[in-house]
Amino acid sequence: MNWLFLILAGLCEIGWPLGMKLSQVTQHKALWISVSVGSIILSGIFLWIAQKSIPMGTAYAVWTGIGAAGTFILGILLFKDPADLLRIMSVALIVIGVIGLKLAH
Repeated sequence: MNWLFLILAGLCEIGWPLGMKLSQVTQHKALWISVSVGSIILSGIFLWIAQKSIPMGTAYAVWTGIGAAGTFILGILLFKDPADLLRIMSVALIVIGVIGLKLAH
């Protein structure tokens, strides 16, 4: 069950940079900053719950990995961020590392 909370924490980790970006490119700055703050709070709570049974280093690496990879993908899909081969391979290494940490647990 704590792995589910860790995944939720990682998904919320995607929400705060997305909210920050949307606050810069839309008229609804306060709304998206509020979404960012809410995402940060939820992400921290879910990470705290997950760390009750998942080692801290593993939980942190998975949490940041989900956030980094998810933010990278949304940047490409929504904001036309660069998607060159080296960037994609680098994020793939993060994903492989997260999978390895889960398998090793």
